[in-house]
Amino acid sequence: MKLPPLAAYVHIPWCVRKCPYCDFNSHVSDNGLPEDAYIDALIADLDEDLALLAEYGGQQRELTSIFFGGGTPSLFSAASLARLLDAMAARLTFARDIEITLEANPGTFEQAKFADYRQAGINRLSIGIQSFNAQHLKALGRIHDDREALAAVDMARKAGFDNLNLDLMHGLPGQTESDALADINQAIELAAEHQSWYQLTLEPNTLFYSQPPKLPEEDILWSIQEAGQARLAEAGLLQYEVSAYARDGKQARHNLNYWQYGDFIGIGAGAHGKLTRPDGHIERYWKTRLPKDYLNADKAFCAGRKSLSATDLPFDFLMNALRLQDGVPSHWYAERTGQSLQTIASQLDSAVQRGLLEPWQQQLRPTPRGHLFLNDLLEGFL
Repeated sequence: MKLPPLAAYVHIPWCVRKCPYCDFNSHVSDNGLPEDAYIDALIADLDEDLALLAEYGGQQRELTSIFFGGGTPSLFSAASLARLLDAMAARLTFARDIEITLEANPGTFEQAKFADYRQAGINRLSIGIQSFNAQHLKALGRIHDDREALAAVDMARKAGFDNLNLDLMHGLPGQTESDALADINQAIELAAEHQSWYQLTLEPNTLFYSQPPKLPEEDILWSIQEAGQARLAEAGLLQYEVSAYARDGKQARHNLNYWQYGDFIGIGAGAHGKLTRPDGHIERYWKTRLPKDYLNADKAFCAGRKSLSATDLPFDFLMNALRLQDGVPSHWYAERTGQSLQTIASQLDSAVQRGLLEPWQQQLRPTPRGHLFLNDLLEGFL
């Protein structure tokens, strides 16, 4: 079995402040950041993953992308991230055009620091703006204001970054369609190469879940969605995934690897990974979640492993692939799961009959209705 592309995810779990809507593995550090100790742990964690990769017969695989997520990775110095990247380059083969993304929040921007990030080899920034409206930023508990959001993009360009993603949210407390379009128009004016635009949801174990704010009514949410998608398309930012829009050739390679069922190693507190063996065996694994426990893991960072069974694979593959507007070629199912697509032909036919999936012999692609009701589509494969 031909192995899929390989990427790497690096989790840096600390933030200046925990946002009330955030259910990610992020933590406020009251005693400073253990930056050196954490980089040491990441390198040891990497070696543990590489041993697993060798066990899976893939130690010579080329790395196509690296993503620093969090938390707020831009709290770490460029020197620390460069030390980790050097360690990764010494152990893995980087693709010549490798994409290396850093998540950054406007409240942590410093001009010299971001020039150093670029010098260290990071070639893509994902800036967590969320809104350009000062009132909405305050409601979201963000540490930056609208002026800092604009300044962050300017600093990124001056630091030499020519591949930017801007994160925006919609469906915010008190937000109107006009407000949402104002955010989009401001983002378009900044000419970012990629736009993430997703609806605020109230997730368990968050402050917003226990103390929910008043969100826009359902009809307003639909109007915002339709108007926003039309405006982004008009500006040349075409939707290619549920909440992702890009200029031609600027789709997020790292995220595409997830959605196209590629493999990835995951290092850092709470990071997840997925690896495939040449015999088709697929395993997902995850790391110790709490930063304190992770730092004290003594080179035993993996908290759990799960081998995917034949009954797991259809849903696991399709919940990723069907997020894409164009889906994936049908033959990828067998190539990336080791199973024949005919094993789920009846479920696929049923989805076609319900108007949720296009005819599937050449391409696994949801219909526009299937995209709107993706959970309904996926339920047929549980």
